[in-house]
Amino acid sequence: MRWIIKLDEGLGRLSNLCGWVACIAMILMAANVFYDVVSRYAFNEVSIGMQEMEWHLYSVVFLFGIPYALRTDGHVRVDVFYTNWSNKAKAWINLVGALVFVLPFAYLIGSYGYSFAVDSYNMGEGSGDPGGLPHRFIIKSVIPITAFFIATAGLGMITYAIRVLSGEKSYTEEHSAGGLA
Repeated sequence: MRWIIKLDEGLGRLSNLCGWVACIAMILMAANVFYDVVSRYAFNEVSIGMQEMEWHLYSVVFLFGIPYALRTDGHVRVDVFYTNWSNKAKAWINLVGALVFVLPFAYLIGSYGYSFAVDSYNMGEGSGDPGGLPHRFIIKSVIPITAFFIATAGLGMITYAIRVLSGEKSYTEEHSAGGLA
């Protein structure tokens, strides 16, 4: 059982890392939008590259936010039923949900996303707009990278559920608020 605890804590740290990456990308995106608005309206200057960077950063926020949301129970589910269930019932739902939905989803996204990024790299794909960002494969490679982290978050759901089923942990407000201790 000790190895489950170590594995669960390690997976929790990986999910927290994803949350930090998403947070940094959100701050950079806000700065990018601020710069874009000021340059457009104060100086009548438009940068296609900076506009494209906005959606690239938004993609990073969204994709790296998924593993963090899975770990901290920040994702959407039918809480009308789930809230009133016992910790053991919640653990079984999370365990089965991770095995049946999260891990296969991560595998599909990873395998298709990898091909998507490799094709983009092989084509030398860049922006179709003049002044746009040149290496589009970089943002497309974020898809299979985050699929890996989604899979680790799914494994984290499984290890946490095992800890709940063993009676060591519980699904409390601390867990849903992001406390991973």
